Amino acid sequence: MADTRPILLVEDNPDDVLLTLRAFSKAHIANEIIVAKDGVEALDYLFCRGQWASRDVTELPALMLLDLT
Repeated sequence: MADTRPILLVEDNPDDVLLTLRAFSKAHIANEIIVAKDGVEALDYLFCRGQWASRDVTELPALMLLDLT
């Protein structure tokens, strides 16, 4: 059974976001990709704050990709 939970991508470079989304598409990854531009947005998603306040807190991402450079 496939894991359908979303993937959280934390990336501030729009070109890298596009490349990552293209790679997921080419690999036929059907999960929803949530893009956060920085750590604050990522934490807002994880803790259901701000624009993500109505998100189901029990549904954590299947994968988190972090840009740490």
